[in-house]
Amino acid sequence: MIIVGVDGSDAARAAVEWAADDAFRRGSALRLVHAADTSWYLVGARPDATLSERVLREGRRVLDEAEALVRERRPSVEVVTREVEGRPPAVLREQAEEDAAEALVVGGRGLGGFPGALLGSVSASLAGQVRCPLVVVREGPRREGGEVVAGVDDSPECEAALAYAFEQAAARGVTLRAVHAWQLPALYTPEAPFTMDEVRTAQQQVVEDRLKRLKDAHPQVTVVEDVQRAHPVDALVAASQEAELLVVGSQGRGALGSALLGSVSRNVLHHVSCPVAVVRP
Repeated sequence: MIIVGVDGSDAARAAVEWAADDAFRRGSALRLVHAADTSWYLVGARPDATLSERVLREGRRVLDEAEALVRERRPSVEVVTREVEGRPPAVLREQAEEDAAEALVVGGRGLGGFPGALLGSVSASLAGQVRCPLVVVREGPRREGGEVVAGVDDSPECEAALAYAFEQAAARGVTLRAVHAWQLPALYTPEAPFTMDEVRTAQQQVVEDRLKRLKDAHPQVTVVEDVQRAHPVDALVAASQEAELLVVGSQGRGALGSALLGSVSRNVLHHVSCPVAVVRP
């Protein structure tokens, strides 16, 4: 089951389209979820139940439109809708974890976002906090026939992200570009007890070691090992310009969102225009 958050925004519509295509490729069912936050109308000296009912009716309309979009775009995909009262981040997190969702898909910026902001408050608060992959989709044209790009490092946290990236590349029939960016230590000097060639060889080995098992499991996927001396955010942002999807890992530890979501993943979410999947260990 793939869960999609909908709120009637252009970004949410893009998320529904992305999720419908993904469900079609992967043979998955789709659940469209609208979080109706009625709390604002049920507090104070004179709670307004009428306004609360209007919020719920508007949510139903938003869900009906999203369902019609899925049925028009991918008629064979099984789709259900659900309206839940509550704050969007909490509702979507509960829905994703209730049925161990394959993925949670949200728009990059909903109806309440600031103009020009690339990442909305809902997607920002969910990144690194849900157990399943979180896919953030922004409005606007998407590249078809591009690559799936995945960030690779020497930490165990990237294993789950790489596995998801291989699955996506296999389902789409596209190339997987594994990007590993490295930088010299701040105290490096020409007198260091290793050469630049040795550093490059060691970094290349990091990528080969990480990819070997997954390459053996997905022989149909063409893999490009993109190892470069650069800042990881710069390298991933550049690679994403030709990508259908960018996949990054999150640290998966700590109690706060800033701890769960590493600086690279957080910066990528703010600077990349293609869909981004954040995958926890």
